[in-house]
Amino acid sequence: MTGTYATELRTTFKRLMDDAKLGTHQRDFLELRWLDQVIWMEAKASKAQRFYYGLRLITIVGAVIVPALVALNSLDGWAGHAGQIGSWFVSLVVAVSAAVEGFFQFGQRWRNYRSTAERLKTEGWLYLELAGPYAADGGSHNDEYGIFVRRVEELIQKNVDAYITEVTTEKQRSGGAT
Repeated sequence: MTGTYATELRTTFKRLMDDAKLGTHQRDFLELRWLDQVIWMEAKASKAQRFYYGLRLITIVGAVIVPALVALNSLDGWAGHAGQIGSWFVSLVVAVSAAVEGFFQFGQRWRNYRSTAERLKTEGWLYLELAGPYAADGGSHNDEYGIFVRRVEELIQKNVDAYITEVTTEKQRSGGAT
């Protein structure tokens, strides 16, 4: 996530919070719990996506190059020798790239963080606009605050549960530490 997007997101939601006329306690929760979690998960999702794409790209490109290098192995002279060294090196890089992604589960982390960030943003939009589950007849942000807190905490807990069951379990299966 770029700093510009994070700033824009924070600015937009703070403006909406100001318009909602929330109490200090409620605003603190929105800013320090909900909005910070949204921005943190956005950043974690972006970072995991970059690592995932980078490692996958190395694995894919390397896997395509290895057969061409292996074909050079049958040649005599420097070309055959270069093919042997090149195929060994590229195979090693591909194996390391695939192992690192498998160990750290960047793809799974990316999907988990992205999903939770989007759900949290949706929940915030619905609450701040008094829509969806917050659209009670004539209800205010103060009236709907308890529902919002409960739903946000449920989303955060689901994210923690998913991380524990999907990411750390996979690490343990592959012999790594959490």
